[in-house]
Amino acid sequence: MSIKRVTKYVVVSVILIFIFSTWIKSTRIDPVAWTPPQKPKLEGVFKTNELLQKTEWIDLKGWYGPEDIAIDKAGNLYCGVHKKNNFEEGAIVKIDKAGVLSVFCNTGKWVAGLHFDASGNLIACDQKRGLISVNPQGKITTLASQDEYGRPFLIPNDVDIASDGKIYFSNTSSKYAFSMSNALKVVLEARPDGGLFCYNPTTKSIETLIDSSFFGNGVAVSQADDFVLMVDLGKYRVLRYWLKGAKKGTIDTFIENLPGLPNGISRRVDGSFWLGFSSCRNDDLDNLQPSVWLKKLVYGLPDFMKPAMQAYGIVMHLSATGEVLKTYYDTSGERVPEASSIEEQDGVLYLGGDLIGHIGKYRL
Repeated sequence: MSIKRVTKYVVVSVILIFIFSTWIKSTRIDPVAWTPPQKPKLEGVFKTNELLQKTEWIDLKGWYGPEDIAIDKAGNLYCGVHKKNNFEEGAIVKIDKAGVLSVFCNTGKWVAGLHFDASGNLIACDQKRGLISVNPQGKITTLASQDEYGRPFLIPNDVDIASDGKIYFSNTSSKYAFSMSNALKVVLEARPDGGLFCYNPTTKSIETLIDSSFFGNGVAVSQADDFVLMVDLGKYRVLRYWLKGAKKGTIDTFIENLPGLPNGISRRVDGSFWLGFSSCRNDDLDNLQPSVWLKKLVYGLPDFMKPAMQAYGIVMHLSATGEVLKTYYDTSGERVPEASSIEEQDGVLYLGGDLIGHIGKYRL
């Protein structure tokens, strides 16, 4: 057999294997069509700048993924971390005021949202256990692994605590465990899943507040404890659940049609909010959403052929009623490639990220 014919057979075989593997993977996703709103123009309060270019870095010494950051009363920083490209090996690390990093708790898997309760316990969203509490000695107690209907917290995402001690947290999915592939699957499927939940530490009970989300993410309780916010990443919006007043028990939209993929949210001492973004809006992703078959096809492709998240830093300051007050950018992504969470302390914004190997430090 000639070399030319052998080469032809090899090429045909590779193409057939590629088509078959793509088809097999495409059957693992069950998307619905969704048409995103036309993304806002970057003008007015959304006008780009390079304010985040002056962000400094706190190195994580080989760890990655400070998705959220918590600060204790002494000013020490805590964040969940994982090994590079490996979310199955995780821990919670502590960075003291001198910059010394140590492992506070070996969790085994990546931990996302973190928040200290009034007793100094670190309440966290553990991708292995669900909602957990970690005491000052690093001992883990699982608070909740499923909701009141038995649906598991497979991707618990972010957490905040009200003044009465009630714990509010989001769960991205009750169908898929966390991986980068499954995160893309949740976004592309555009099906309601997960939601916003309340854990009562007195009764040890769970209550579903927002039943289903579209990649439920950051959580923040208002200054007066009258509402709680949940970032709905897949729909480019932030939802509000009313805890008190005439609207108690109802849900409305706090802000929508955002210019990026919103991720973490936190409250300032004046009652306004910081909103962090994973990246800017991706036109390829927006154009895929209305087509079920295209989403299945793209999901089946090798990872390098899928829409990639652009390194692009966005931080937004929102009023207590949802108006955009100011937007900060690093359009190059060189200093702030993502801002999955924002924690403010003494005039400094500490910026997190799912994949970065540092904590950003931006001085206001």
